[in-house]
Amino acid sequence: MPENGIPSVLTGALQFGIKPGLERINRLLELLGDPQDQIKAVHVAGTNGKGSVCTFLSTILACDGRKVGVFTSPYLERFSERIRIIDGRKGAKALAEDDSYGEIPSDRLDELADKVKAAQDRMLSEGMEHPTEFELITAIGFLYFAEEKVDVAVLETGLGGRLDSTNVIDKPLATAICAIGLDHCKVLGSTVSEIASEKAGIFKPGVPAVCPDPDDMILSEDMRSDVRKTLTDIASEKNSPLTFIAVKDAAKTAGFGMDGKMTFELDGKRYSTFLNGRHQVSNAALAIALARICGVSEGAVEEGIGLSRWKCRCEILCFSPLVIIDGGHNPQGAESLASVFGDVLGGSLKGRQIRIVAGMMADKDVKGVYEAYRNGGLVISEAVTVRPDNSRSMDPVNLSEIINDVYNNKVQTLEAESPEEGVRIALERSKADGMPLLVTGSLYLAGQVRGYLKGIISCMTI
Repeated sequence: MPENGIPSVLTGALQFGIKPGLERINRLLELLGDPQDQIKAVHVAGTNGKGSVCTFLSTILACDGRKVGVFTSPYLERFSERIRIIDGRKGAKALAEDDSYGEIPSDRLDELADKVKAAQDRMLSEGMEHPTEFELITAIGFLYFAEEKVDVAVLETGLGGRLDSTNVIDKPLATAICAIGLDHCKVLGSTVSEIASEKAGIFKPGVPAVCPDPDDMILSEDMRSDVRKTLTDIASEKNSPLTFIAVKDAAKTAGFGMDGKMTFELDGKRYSTFLNGRHQVSNAALAIALARICGVSEGAVEEGIGLSRWKCRCEILCFSPLVIIDGGHNPQGAESLASVFGDVLGGSLKGRQIRIVAGMMADKDVKGVYEAYRNGGLVISEAVTVRPDNSRSMDPVNLSEIINDVYNNKVQTLEAESPEEGVRIALERSKADGMPLLVTGSLYLAGQVRGYLKGIISCMTI
């Protein structure tokens, strides 16, 4: 296995890119004995919030005493993050203390990668297309969960839903679609209706589905109407009982303490969580609805919400100076982050000048992200722009220009040689002047520098 922990069979498949479709994954799994048919699962799709919903749900299920498989993407710091097992309440508590808990061990990853490679080679000998990297990872995840006999697996789609390689579960316990927005338009479609249609491809006959009320989504009125109609029509066609969950009133109950936690009220009960932001109330509500479909106890719901952790989602790493890291990379995520930043720590940050370390992928709506920050009240005084370690990364000079274009040349910008150098410079400056520091713009950036930041910050909160 290479030093980065990724089996060579997977790195070798990177060249095959993204190719939506189920023919390859179905054959691959068939050759492996159809492990996906041996597990119970909950399937989660959406543009924003999938990871948070999966985190809340898997922790609740574990607190109910279940052995829970968790399949998410992308990874941030370690490839093994993508495939994890949380074994009951003890496991949920262990994960709250150590974010590496339950990740697939390297020897098992090697072993299962070898099995998948053998099946891949058989496919190729039959004249089939080479499976994609994500299809191979999905197969490893299903094999692992089947062999470890998990009670339930929580599956996050990789891209879309209808043709995503996770969409081979014939009868999940439940499905969910989180907030929808315009992202991955070249693959999923250029309108929210087209994107919603792709996400709704995970609906299954007779299987309950939950979704945030479109009126709560960060979309125009017309878009909300289109999303509602699309999801309702597809659910009806598939005979999938669909419930829209409205949380506007619940979101208004959100309170933000100086300890970095958020509390909120839902269905007459008060919950506390480390996942900050009014948008997280919607994610928690979806997870609670899914958990109740799975028959968990109310005690497990409360405990699971309280134990849930999801790194690099408005994650507070340090209080003095304040250091927050977030992986948001589209306008909807940026709008949510701006709102969260104004709320955390009792609203004490609202209107304050901040320093950011910024890095983004060039194929994202970069200007839209910074317009969302500006419109959401983020007062960016200084930006250290960097190039995340990814071939799609935007040049730091170009990013600086876009930031100042949006902020009317009121931002002091400087470019750093590397992301690590950028956060080192920014942290030293914030230590000197006390200005809050926000690291944001890409999950690639967040994953690349989180460990480095933890190593140089002396006031870690976790």
